[in-house]
Amino acid sequence: MTVLRIVANIEATDPQAGRAFYGELLGLDLVMDHGWIVTFASEKQAPAQVSIASEGGSGTPVPQLSIEVDDVDAVYSGAKRMGLEIVYDITDEPWGVRRFYVRDPFGTIVNILAHGER
Repeated sequence: MTVLRIVANIEATDPQAGRAFYGELLGLDLVMDHGWIVTFASEKQAPAQVSIASEGGSGTPVPQLSIEVDDVDAVYSGAKRMGLEIVYDITDEPWGVRRFYVRDPFGTIVNILAHGER
């Protein structure tokens, strides 16, 4: 048996409200829209992962989603322009990531991050 994909499902009374955050801010493509569910995706492929945590690191709350991007500073600037709630300000962490937490339109805490030089 092999896990082929892991999908995060976020409960929302108005799934369409995710278009600006997940589509515009994060640049994900809308790949499915049945009205009651919308799905955003990226062409990039990554290993399926599930993280189990007692905290989010640096004493932060555990985020419900972590999304790695190629330019965390650009996403941070976009989130600020959109007036989104920044839960944890942009920070260079001692374990080699630059990240910030933002609250999506549904109340989900999302960890937006970029790894340092690999």
